[in-house]
Amino acid sequence: MKKGIVLKLFLLTTGLCLFILAVIFTLQTVFFKQFYVHQKVKDVNAALQAYEQDYLNYAVDTQGTAKLEQDFYQKHNTWITTVDTRGNLKYTNDFFMEIKLEHSDEAMFSNKTITIPLYSFINVEDFSSDNPFLIPWIQEREEIAMEGLIMNNQPVIQRMAMHAYNLREENQLENRQMVNKEGEVLNRTNVIQYREKYPTFLVKGIITKVRIPEGAGVSRYTNHLFLDRIKAFQADLLYGDFQDSTNANQIIDYEENHANYKIFVDRIQDRDGNPAYLFAMTSLQPVNEAAGMIKEYYVYIIIATLLLVVLASFYYSRQITRPLLRINRTTRQMAELDFSEKIPITTKDEIGDLSHNINELSERLHSHILRLEQDIEKEKQLEHTRKEFISGVSHELKTPLSVIQSCLAIMKDGVASHKRDYYFKAMEDEVKRMDLLIVDMLELAKYESGTYTMDMDSFYIDAVIERVCAKLATDIEAKQLHLDMSLKPVEVLANERRIEQVVVNFLGNAIRYTPEQESVLVSIIEEGDTVKVCIENKGANIPVDQLEKIWDRFYRGEPSRKRSTGGTGIGLSISKKILEMHGVPYGVTNTPYGVLFYFHLNKKA
Repeated sequence: MKKGIVLKLFLLTTGLCLFILAVIFTLQTVFFKQFYVHQKVKDVNAALQAYEQDYLNYAVDTQGTAKLEQDFYQKHNTWITTVDTRGNLKYTNDFFMEIKLEHSDEAMFSNKTITIPLYSFINVEDFSSDNPFLIPWIQEREEIAMEGLIMNNQPVIQRMAMHAYNLREENQLENRQMVNKEGEVLNRTNVIQYREKYPTFLVKGIITKVRIPEGAGVSRYTNHLFLDRIKAFQADLLYGDFQDSTNANQIIDYEENHANYKIFVDRIQDRDGNPAYLFAMTSLQPVNEAAGMIKEYYVYIIIATLLLVVLASFYYSRQITRPLLRINRTTRQMAELDFSEKIPITTKDEIGDLSHNINELSERLHSHILRLEQDIEKEKQLEHTRKEFISGVSHELKTPLSVIQSCLAIMKDGVASHKRDYYFKAMEDEVKRMDLLIVDMLELAKYESGTYTMDMDSFYIDAVIERVCAKLATDIEAKQLHLDMSLKPVEVLANERRIEQVVVNFLGNAIRYTPEQESVLVSIIEEGDTVKVCIENKGANIPVDQLEKIWDRFYRGEPSRKRSTGGTGIGLSISKKILEMHGVPYGVTNTPYGVLFYFHLNKKA
């Protein structure tokens, strides 16, 4: 079954739009998340480099550090802080506890004063104004017991409680990440080896100082998720599970409650030249929510887009194919040789060019077909003229041959021998007539061949006319005609010899058909850049239906072609060809007193 171009274009456009929609949907639901994560990591890494410079320049105390961290979060939606080589937050002198240890056999602890960052054991909200002493024994001059491990020759406290309580009871405080890490390490190592590597300790002391953050400083310790990750990093760092790299940032994936995060760890040197770590954490939850929302949103988008695509594709297909259908209809008419319809050109694109070319092709085909029809008609006329020409030549040659044959027969039989000279004169006249006829026929054939070139020159037309009148003066006097001339000295551009031949033919024709003692008028009329030569003879008019036929060969206005008036019958045909080769107007018209022949010539510039 034949499918129309509208249907094909509609299906193609609809399929293409649906394909693009599917690609966009796939990219946004599948690759958008990966792109977002990649771009987020790239932006955070770049931001970390800038933060490092700001940290070295402005982080000189707790307030300066807190401001830098808050500004970084507001700008990049990423939490950031700085920890030392043991995983402790730097600049925590607003949230700590100072303990004076008792005398001990261990020189490391005996009578020493240690500072413990409280964020590792207790939430800052536990010291809120509404309930200031949720853990009442964390006060100055209170006794406290602490338990922990010796790691890298440094004490790491895991648990602490009031000296009066047992450290195993529920009201104790512990660094949960360190305790969990210890259990994880014990599961994969030998207990004896573990105790040898990380010996335990139990010490007691008195709290000498407690500092609780106030005002804006509290916000630094309220992000428990971030603090838990910092304490987990500290545990990994102390147990050697963190593979430190001095050459590049380390990026760690983390998931909490089905939410994904990226953790960035960058090793730097602080203002004093000591090693430290930039610890940053950013949430990927926005992209997850956006991806989920996109999936739900696309259900409505796809329905609306499908409807829009169908309507747009149909309209687009109709608009694009409308000129093509019009072109198809026009070319089908051209195939049936109907060139009446033209394609309207409304655009300046390839379809507009195609329409223009088809219109031009239609015009050329129409022109050539008309010309071909004219050529066929001319060929028919030429064939008819050829037949008439052969008939005329046969008739014109037959008559003088018959006269010569008759004269020769009379002279041969000896009849009327006293008229011998008369018959010789008659035969001589017929031979001259045949000679003139043959010369005229050859000259006409030369003009009609299309190979003859008319050479142009300047001359005075009045001088030519006077010369012709002088040549024909004997014929004029023989018929006692009155020759009236109204001439002007005008220089024209033409072939002087051929124009003289035209004047001879026109004037000779006028003398031939003018009754005796009548008038012949020859005049020159200037008309702008041309001059009009008129030759008018008094006498009978030419029938209107024969005015155009007199230019044909051997036409004398009568079927019998009377020879008594003289001439070969092709003088006007020769004049016609000469004037046509000059490219000037000519013609014949009846006047109230006779017949007027005229032709135009171009003046010399």
